[in-house]
Amino acid sequence: MARYVIRPGETDFDVQDRIQGDLNLPMTDRGRTQVAEIVEALRGRQLDTIYASPNEPALSTAEQIAKALDIPLKVLDRLSNVNLGLWQGLSRSEIRSKQPRLLRQWEEAPESVCAPQGESGDEAIERVQRALRKLVRRTGSFAVVASEPLATLVTSVLKGEAPRLCGPGKMATQRSRLECLESSETAT
Repeated sequence: MARYVIRPGETDFDVQDRIQGDLNLPMTDRGRTQVAEIVEALRGRQLDTIYASPNEPALSTAEQIAKALDIPLKVLDRLSNVNLGLWQGLSRSEIRSKQPRLLRQWEEAPESVCAPQGESGDEAIERVQRALRKLVRRTGSFAVVASEPLATLVTSVLKGEAPRLCGPGKMATQRSRLECLESSETAT
């Protein structure tokens, strides 16, 4: 049984290297094109359900895929992206000038950092693990559409690895991507 993790198409914040967190941002034209490419890559593959974060651009990415492939879409609040508090909307250079030590810690160990007025890594990990436990128990082949840093967390949990978040340096390179994870029952 296949499991997919899909990172949504790009937003203006991706282009500007700004922190999105759980802000709702529309995709750029390039982002919509990226999603169309993911749709084509998924055609002909077994996919029973798509689960999505309620945040944009993950939600519109999932809607575009579900409509094109005629499969059900379920939005799960527990897949909401990590709330990065006062960092949302800022560039990494702006954070570096205001809180250099905290940014360095976030780059090195993202799970250990809580952005000012944001959600801690532990809170995000617990929330996503609960969502995925339920999802895995009752579902065949599925895809989860989530933005970074949440997508890295989803991937690590579905692979049975230690839960981890994506640090800010990797976020820009991790957008609009389809990753197929095979369950242990079908992996060869």
